[in-house]
Amino acid sequence: MVKLNRIYTRTGDGGETGLADGSRRKKHDARIVAIGEVDEANAAVGVARLPVADWRADLDAELARVQNDLFDLGADLAMPHETAEKALRIAPARVAWLEERMDAMNQHLEPLRSFVLPAGTAAAAHLHLARAVARRAERAVVALAAHPGEWVNPSALAFLNRLSDYLFIMARLANLDAGGDVLWQPSASERERGREQD
Repeated sequence: MVKLNRIYTRTGDGGETGLADGSRRKKHDARIVAIGEVDEANAAVGVARLPVADWRADLDAELARVQNDLFDLGADLAMPHETAEKALRIAPARVAWLEERMDAMNQHLEPLRSFVLPAGTAAAAHLHLARAVARRAERAVVALAAHPGEWVNPSALAFLNRLSDYLFIMARLANLDAGGDVLWQPSASERERGREQD
């Protein structure tokens, strides 16, 4: 059980922070950046839960599960060695769960015939923002995995890749209940300008 009596420690004042194995890294290190991006994605999901909870309590409960998974993923990244004993790792089953939930939600949606704007209901807009932040977290973890000597759990990468798709589908579902997707209209501003000149 985690017990934190004091939040500040002063140990990071020199620009370094600790990993779960006791090693120290610069705060701009690729692993620390990846952990921070995952944390930000978790916070974005937390914000998205506010309007989602008003819309559908069952999906809010799913997002709470996702937040716990993202915390596990951060812990996974904080243990940089594949062979570390008692390391908390994202398992392939968590990736499979996201896929199952996407398939279930997608059954209610029409196939996409256009790109959609990250807009619509409050729930949809917040889910789209969380999706974009999750995609950025994925890019940071991919960048970390490309660093020589760095190891990343393949299931962590797969989880982040699926997560943004999961949030996208949930955003579409939120807009379905309000009339449908907000579709991208290519060159809409150019057409509008042309009408103004006529």
